[in-house]
Amino acid sequence: MPVHPSLRHCVRGLRRAAAQPNVLFGGVYGAVLASSLVAALTQYGDTDRAERLNDAKWLLITAAASALAHGYAHIIARRGDGSRPGVRGALRVLLDEWPVLAAALPTAVMLLGAGWGWWQSAGIEYVAFGFNIALLFAWGLTATRAAGRSWGSALTIGCADALLGVIVVVANALIK
Repeated sequence: MPVHPSLRHCVRGLRRAAAQPNVLFGGVYGAVLASSLVAALTQYGDTDRAERLNDAKWLLITAAASALAHGYAHIIARRGDGSRPGVRGALRVLLDEWPVLAAALPTAVMLLGAGWGWWQSAGIEYVAFGFNIALLFAWGLTATRAAGRSWGSALTIGCADALLGVIVVVANALIK
């Protein structure tokens, strides 16, 4: 069955947008941040509904603070190279950090759903962890395909990226 040309054009546009460095960086960082934070927040086994709502709140606050910190660091770094972005440019730099929040949002929704009783509260951290590892695989695959590598290479690198994500998340959870 042939694909409509406008759909093909839309998919190409989405693929290009997803392969932008700030989107890739923010997506990976947000997924690792969300997994690490959920692991740290639930390490003591408190899984009641009220605690899951609290976890979702802290995840969103931490993701927003991280996005602001990255944007702020970019603004300072750009000053160092002599550019003067002005207020509008600085706001644009801050807004370019939206992928960190977007990548943390599915985990926040999972925690909110557990807190609101949509699904079981106990064990939702494992579902979030699995989702975020799959997301890290997808980001690795996307970046590799955008670089023009073959599907086989992209799948291998995506798996390696997911494994590296597991290592980083576990290390972060142990540190916190």
